[in-house]
Amino acid sequence: MSDPAVIKLGGSNASSAQLPHWLDAIERCAGHAILVPGGGPFADAVRTAQSAMGFDDRAAHRMALLAMEQYGLALASSRPRFRLANSAAQIRSTLAERKVPVWSPARMALAAKDLPASWELTSDSLAAWLAKRLRLGRLLLVKHFSPPLDGLSAEKLAAAGIVDPLFPRFLGASGAIAYIAGPADHAAAAEAIRRGGMPGSRIALR
Repeated sequence: MSDPAVIKLGGSNASSAQLPHWLDAIERCAGHAILVPGGGPFADAVRTAQSAMGFDDRAAHRMALLAMEQYGLALASSRPRFRLANSAAQIRSTLAERKVPVWSPARMALAAKDLPASWELTSDSLAAWLAKRLRLGRLLLVKHFSPPLDGLSAEKLAAAGIVDPLFPRFLGASGAIAYIAGPADHAAAAEAIRRGGMPGSRIALR
């Protein structure tokens, strides 16, 4: 059996008509997938509040991690085989129970020394960081974006603002093979992931 895949479900999918289909596909990967939530509207609220109130990026970073946890709570409540997990041990035990761990990142991320407290670090880089931490070789970014079939690189995606600026660095450090999928790629996702493949388009480093 192949190692589990880390699947980052972008917050931009929160209001998408395709969201239920992606959640169904990920649930069918129970035991084979770890779900990393984006920040979605909860992170947008942090950005708006920071602009209005003027608190620093360290506070915003902690709040953005909690925004991911809020989105994760919403996602975890939507499917019976989803379970919140805030540690490597919980992730592994949830996978062993043939469930889908939905990562609550604050505990692990705030204890890490290699994660900057900056808006340049988002759930994209955190998903790559988690793949490295768990020694997993497959990473999927599900974006509200339809990628071309080839020619994608982490650096180009970062330059276009589709992933965060630190993603190329964290992807390179992870050693994982990364793919990016658009809204309609859910149809092929579950079978591909369970068989050790990935839907979408592969992301080169450069």
